[in-house]
Amino acid sequence: MSVPSQTLRAFMLQLAIGNKNYSSWSLRAWLLLRQAGIPFEEIKLRLDLDAGSPFKQRLAALGAPTGKVPLLLDDGFAVWDTLAIAEYVAERFPQHQLWPADAKQRARARSLCAEMHSGFGALRSACPMNIEAPFPEVGKKIWAGQADVRADVQRIDAAWSALLAEHGGPFLFGERFGVIDAFFAPVASRLRSFALPVSAAALAYVDHLHQLAAFREWTQDALAEADFIAFDEPYRTHR
Repeated sequence: MSVPSQTLRAFMLQLAIGNKNYSSWSLRAWLLLRQAGIPFEEIKLRLDLDAGSPFKQRLAALGAPTGKVPLLLDDGFAVWDTLAIAEYVAERFPQHQLWPADAKQRARARSLCAEMHSGFGALRSACPMNIEAPFPEVGKKIWAGQADVRADVQRIDAAWSALLAEHGGPFLFGERFGVIDAFFAPVASRLRSFALPVSAAALAYVDHLHQLAAFREWTQDALAEADFIAFDEPYRTHR
């Protein structure tokens, strides 16, 4: 989605992302900006893990030393890694209150984002984000056979349920969408795609995230891609 040239001159934010059907880390940064109403120019790249690929070359030219997405550019200044992007955006646009105002609640939100950033490897590996394709039968097999996936989901469910009960929802820290909701959005997508069992409170949160205008926009774009990337599709041979 393009933004007016005068807006780009004022903000100079650009966000490089991968395929919307697959790129969970791109979704986090993109959703944070879009849901907050922060203008930016989208730079969409086709995911490719091969060294020397056009994907890697373009990211290197943009200033991403890791060769990964997302990458935020602020008037040419590069910020890579989704958590660093979230922190930078929150400081750059404090009026959007993307972290809780209370120091202890802010620390809790940051702890959970860091847990998401470095953890839940079993769920992320077994159930890769795929906006376009439902895999309920695969989800049943994974749930029955992989205790580590069940443990990841149960930990996430417990964390969500506690926060929703404490703050009253619909977001994890109350009425305002924040960094933590952006970080767990791809998890919500995975839970829906693989039909993994969660509590009623967690399911309502999943549904609420999917109803956000920004999430619906991302989903529509993902469905329109008509692209198939084999390394991101372990459960089928074509789209």
